[in-house]
Order: sequence, then structure tokens, then C-alpha cells
Amino acid sequence: MKIISMIPARYSATRFPAKLMQDLNGKPVILRTYEATVATNLFDDVFVVTDSDIIYNEIVNNGGKAIMSKKEHQSGSDRIAEAVENMDVDVVINVQGDEPFTDKESLLKLIQVFKNDEEKTVDLASLMVHITDEDEINNPNTVKVIIDTFNFALYFSRSPIPYPRDKNINVKYYKHKGVYAFRKQALIDFYNLPMLTLEASEKLEQLRYLEYGKRIKMVETNIQGIEIDTPEDLERAKKAWK
Repeated sequence: MKIISMIPARYSATRFPAKLMQDLNGKPVILRTYEATVATNLFDDVFVVTDSDIIYNEIVNNGGKAIMSKKEHQSGSDRIAEAVENMDVDVVINVQGDEPFTDKESLLKLIQVFKNDEEKTVDLASLMVHITDEDEINNPNTVKVIIDTFNFALYFSRSPIPYPRDKNINVKYYKHKGVYAFRKQALIDFYNLPMLTLEASEKLEQLRYLEYGKRIKMVETNIQGIEIDTPEDLERAKKAWK
């Protein structure tokens, strides 16, 4: 089984422009993420796939591997699908470019899902973290996921799901971490299928997979990491890096 990692990297970002090129204790965020992913030694290859000459040159000039997107893309999945379309790979793991604290243990769990899936019933695997903070549960920037008894995703939402109508029920809330592992065919299918209403409404690309009947196996991890979405996140990351 050939397993590679792709790190989609857009230069522009609504909340924090050029965040991937911000300095994180001597190196840009995207280079830190790339080097951390390579250092896990879990992958046959690691690439940054980007729409930006600046990001492309940063990776290549530091001895890394990068691919320039040929088209404009609305999602990381689209960007990765274009890049892997003609590659001979089985599983592709999407590591977010704004998460330089790459967690080897969690990535290994995702890989193991496919190694254990002899019947090939899993199209994607992804990570979730148990959360208890009310502000985080209600924050629309925190994507929540609900699962069935076999840990397959039922739905993802920016809203609190399930809705706590009965406060006496001991419901566990899970935050979705945007690290995905795909079978190559699931990625190609995503690339060729049009966006439907749930994805358009919530602005969550993972809903396209569910809307077209793909099965997403969720893996629980207790490692939150630091996603760099704001200047405040970057300051936290600098302190944590030290």
C-alpha cells in the first residue's frame, strides 16, 4: 500500500492573510508543517500543493517537494485531487498547512484504519477530539461531528450537534480536526461531483462525501494541537514551539 501526504496551501486567508508564510521561530508556518510531516517517517512521499509561487518557492528552495495547482480550487480536497489524479498511490493523507505541530501518533491511527480495512469499506478516515467547553461547543468556527456506533460519521456541523434538548442525557461532543486520509478513488469522485446543498450551506467540504454516500471513519485523538487561524494562534504557537 502506497501512502503519501499532501499539504494543501493557499496563500490568501480571510481571517489571517498570508498566515502560512508568517514566521514561526525562524521558519514560515508552512515550512514547519512540511518538515514536521516528513519527520514522522510515515509516508512514501510528502508534497505541498499550492496556488502560490511564494509558498512553492519556499518549500522547493529548502529542499522540499511542492506542486503548483493548475486550476483555481474551492477546497483542499479539490486541490489534492488534481495533484494526485495521475499518481500511483493508494491512500492520501491531507495534513493542514496551518498545523505545524504534526502529531505522529494520530496520523498512525489513520493509516491503521486502511491497513485493517481488508474489505475496503472505508472511503475516508478523519480525526475527532472530545470537547467539553460550552463556548467551544457553541462556536461556529469549531466544527462538530456526530458518529454511529461503529464510529462512522453521521453529520458534521458548525452548530452544536446533537442539540441538547434533554439536559439530563450525557452526550459527548466531538470537535472535528481537519486531517483526512482518503482512498484515492474517493478523492477523484469528490473532484468530479458537484457541490450539493448541505456543503454549500455549512461551507464544509466533508459534507459532500456524506451527501454522495461515502463512508468516513472517525478516529478519536486526545491531542488538540494548535491551528493557526489568527495572529493570537500564532503567538500561542511561538510559545509552544519554545
